[in-house]
Amino acid sequence: MRIGLYFGSFNPIHHGHLMIASHIVMMSGLDQVWFVVSPQNPFKSSHTLLNEYHRLHLVRLAIEDDKRFRASDIEFRLPKPSYTSDTLAYLSEEHPNHEFSIILGSDSLTNFEKWKNFSHILSRYRLWVYERPGFAVRTDLAGDIVHCNAPLLEISSTGIRSMLADGRSIRYFVPETVREEIEKSHYYR
Repeated sequence: MRIGLYFGSFNPIHHGHLMIASHIVMMSGLDQVWFVVSPQNPFKSSHTLLNEYHRLHLVRLAIEDDKRFRASDIEFRLPKPSYTSDTLAYLSEEHPNHEFSIILGSDSLTNFEKWKNFSHILSRYRLWVYERPGFAVRTDLAGDIVHCNAPLLEISSTGIRSMLADGRSIRYFVPETVREEIEKSHYYR
């Protein structure tokens, strides 16, 4: 099976994430996209993160009826902070019959040399890169890098958290099941 790994904090997951995953699975020939919920990204502050199990639950709610997608808690069982190379090594060993690739934004590609074992990742795994505003897709890296013209929405998890903190509605920014759970559980308040 060909699996695209979409790593992220998903703090919270929103329609932009889902549109990117849907576009890439349709245009790439991937069998599935796994949303890998990262408990702690080494490049991000963790003080604004909702508990990882709550974020995983929100991802599961967002994708529950779509067989093309799967929510993964694999990084919850690995050392923190989470490094993509460690996760890839673990998954490749656990699932030797799967072919893994990575889905990431062009903003993440700008500092790819700072990733742990980045040259190993480039030599073994395909990167599906969607363009983020203000960040052109790099062409100077040696590896199997595919530029995806995914549709983008001008929304962010940061903006959604800010809206919630201000008591504004996030309806239409996230799937309805996610909105209901966030409001019921008073997340991000």
